[in-house]
Amino acid sequence: MARLAALVLSEAERSELTALAARRKTAQALALRARIILGCAEGAQNKDVAVRLGLDQATVGKWRRRFVARRMDGLHDEPRSGAPRTIDDARIEAVIVRTLESTPPDATHWSSRGMSRASGLSVSTVQRIWRAFGLQPHRSESFKLSTDPLFVEKVRDVVGLYVSPPAHAVVLCVDEKSQIQALDRSQPLLPMRPGQVERRTHDYTRHGTTSLFAALDIATGRVIGKCFPRHRATEFRRFLDEIEKAVPEDLEVHLVMDNYATHKTALIRNWLAKRPRWHVHLTPTGSSWINQVERFFALLTERQIRRGIHSSVAELQAAIEAFIEQHNADPKPFRWTKSADDILASIERFCLRNTNVDNKVNF
Repeated sequence: MARLAALVLSEAERSELTALAARRKTAQALALRARIILGCAEGAQNKDVAVRLGLDQATVGKWRRRFVARRMDGLHDEPRSGAPRTIDDARIEAVIVRTLESTPPDATHWSSRGMSRASGLSVSTVQRIWRAFGLQPHRSESFKLSTDPLFVEKVRDVVGLYVSPPAHAVVLCVDEKSQIQALDRSQPLLPMRPGQVERRTHDYTRHGTTSLFAALDIATGRVIGKCFPRHRATEFRRFLDEIEKAVPEDLEVHLVMDNYATHKTALIRNWLAKRPRWHVHLTPTGSSWINQVERFFALLTERQIRRGIHSSVAELQAAIEAFIEQHNADPKPFRWTKSADDILASIERFCLRNTNVDNKVNF
């Protein structure tokens, strides 16, 4: 039999074949075909490549011919015909339109079984259609857009502090977590054990409430916190005194807080007016997500309050103070990664995607 002509690879082809043969995530069939072509490109005969790779000589010949005829495209499997579709585009469209534009008579949203009965398709077919078009009728999320007329200005002001804090100053995010309940369960807790998660009764006994005032230093992650029995301007003023004592006198103080009624009484305005080193930066209405101390409150809730059992307010306050002390023993600041422009652009995309208004939102 005549000797086969040498198989010549370009540099780009050799590089791609080598990468396919070496990558761990490459499909094994494709990696083997790449090794076949590389072996043939070294000048070896089909039978020699077959012996080296433990293959049949006909297999080597097949992929060599495919590569010569179609180069890299020849190494991929031919498209398979499969069984013909039994559901036409019109029926698929009808399912999508019904899912998006109607509700079942007995529920607020469609289930796959309900849509199956209404459309005459199988449950698995409905599920495949929903999955293909990213439809999840069983899910619902909440949202809130701020109506603050100074929303843009406040976002740029607060985010500017986070991204580029002023020199010789401390930036503190301040807020209150009010009405924290001291809850005790009506029956003893059943602890976790192999094969069983922790169990607790669904009902509980209330033992009073406390309110936590907290200030987060965005540079260090340290928290100044104090619990008070009530949540009034008087308590907020006392908490500002705590901050005043904790911050060195040679530093400016930039306070990030919301426009809650407790923060804007005459008592608080007069207190701030007498201290020129204090600067207030208000967050937009309905935008608590921009205040970093809310992230600390989330940690406190997740790790201490939600599953905590407290038989008195004093016990609850002691647990909160212990959590803050442990947090401050090894504080870590939260990383703020989005610029004001990124935030405003994201909100603009959300508005345009969820409204029929074609006019561009001007931020």
